[in-house]
Amino acid sequence: MGKDKLHIILASKSERRKEILKREGFDFEIYVPHSEEKNIIGEKYSEELVNECAREKAENAYAELKGSRTFTPYDIIVSCDTVVVNGDTIIGKPKDKNDAIKILKSLSGRRHRVISAVCICKDGKCSVENETTFVTFRKLSDDEIEKFVDERKPYDKAGAYAVQDEKYRFAEKIEGSLDNVVGFPIELFKKNLQNV
Repeated sequence: MGKDKLHIILASKSERRKEILKREGFDFEIYVPHSEEKNIIGEKYSEELVNECAREKAENAYAELKGSRTFTPYDIIVSCDTVVVNGDTIIGKPKDKNDAIKILKSLSGRRHRVISAVCICKDGKCSVENETTFVTFRKLSDDEIEKFVDERKPYDKAGAYAVQDEKYRFAEKIEGSLDNVVGFPIELFKKNLQNV
């Protein structure tokens, strides 16, 4: 089904996801489910766990919307969950300044994974796939980390950083999709749209 016919409902408040979809020419509306997100910070990473978080967002959006609207064959709900994995541990958004500093110190000079699971739901039936990108940080000084956290207040970002930040370039090597690290693996999404 061509993207010009689709009506996308994005179950996310992420500015990065909105920007990527707009950049690629998709029309969409936003609906953020009221239900609370599952907290998986500190959990041991598994593909199933991250996929389930993305699926849950889309299913919750569908359940909340179906009582107030009639879905057409062109309506799809799209959700995404992005996590940073250091070693085998899932790192989420920092709780506060100290947590952000601790996260960035743990990533400094090391290679970590960024995994995004994308869920597409149509007529209440959902499919989920995920993509992994490897990111290697250069060695960061304590002063640089503190200055970044004070200035950027990265409390809405998994891993406490934004790879697209022009001033603070922490990543010295990216293996895989940059959009995935930003928060939405657009090529994976476009590939999966062909199956809708």
